[in-house]
Amino acid sequence: MNNCDENRITLLEELKKLEIELHKSETRRDQRHMEMLLHPEFIEFGRSGTRYTRTDILNEFGEGNALPQIQSCNFEVVVLGEGTVLLTYVSAHVDAEGRSHRQTLRSSVWVRTQVGWQMRFHQGTPVQIA
Repeated sequence: MNNCDENRITLLEELKKLEIELHKSETRRDQRHMEMLLHPEFIEFGRSGTRYTRTDILNEFGEGNALPQIQSCNFEVVVLGEGTVLLTYVSAHVDAEGRSHRQTLRSSVWVRTQVGWQMRFHQGTPVQIA
């Protein structure tokens, strides 16, 4: 394995960790942490087709809100340019019996800023399960 491959694997693991943090209710309730993870110009096209801004996401979670358990897999990373990366993966909600549903193709654009990696764009596309 050469140095480029090692750097790509390290980058993939770093961004995968950050992405998975955003799947957790504890993270969503931590306003300061969310502000660090989401770029000031963040936008999302949700799996529902709804467009969300950073403000929408920051205001989404309070004490009474909780995310379902989410599993994710098949993470891939593509470097788009200096300090800009595309992360893609598949996610699904997991019910109380451990069954997955609502499978979704995900893509996120992460940019390196002065505060670290920040998500600039996110999109979810529903997967039709046969």
